[in-house]
Amino acid sequence: MPSDLPPPPRPQGDYVPAVLACGYVHSAGMTPRRDGVLQVRGTVGADLDVADAAGAAGLAAANALSAVAAAAGGLDRLARLVRMTVYVACAPGFTDLSAVADGASALLAHHVGTGALPARSAIGVHALPGGAPVEVELTAAVREDEVWRRR
Repeated sequence: MPSDLPPPPRPQGDYVPAVLACGYVHSAGMTPRRDGVLQVRGTVGADLDVADAAGAAGLAAANALSAVAAAAGGLDRLARLVRMTVYVACAPGFTDLSAVADGASALLAHHVGTGALPARSAIGVHALPGGAPVEVELTAAVREDEVWRRR
């Protein structure tokens, strides 16, 4: 498993990056930030093409994976990625949401393999925080022995 994840992102408001509860770790919505700075802005289908948006989704997914791994005590403590939601700020009529979300899935596949990808939704929205083109939420199951150890 590659370990080239960014450090867990610092919250941009009054929330925590991820929460471990009842054997699952849930990330906050993560945008394509690096060192707290939004790397990509715009509306997909108007300001950004699918390739640029998919790259932004990959960076947002890296932040989400980093946050859940940190909350679980390490990437090796995750038993399974369970669910991912990719929100896409898109122009009216834009429907290639899955192609944008594929950028997030590709990043996860790089770290956990294609056989361990989560179930996924791709949802088009009008706007996202700071003008981000994408926001990713990730849920993972934590190894059972870790759940008991961390209590």
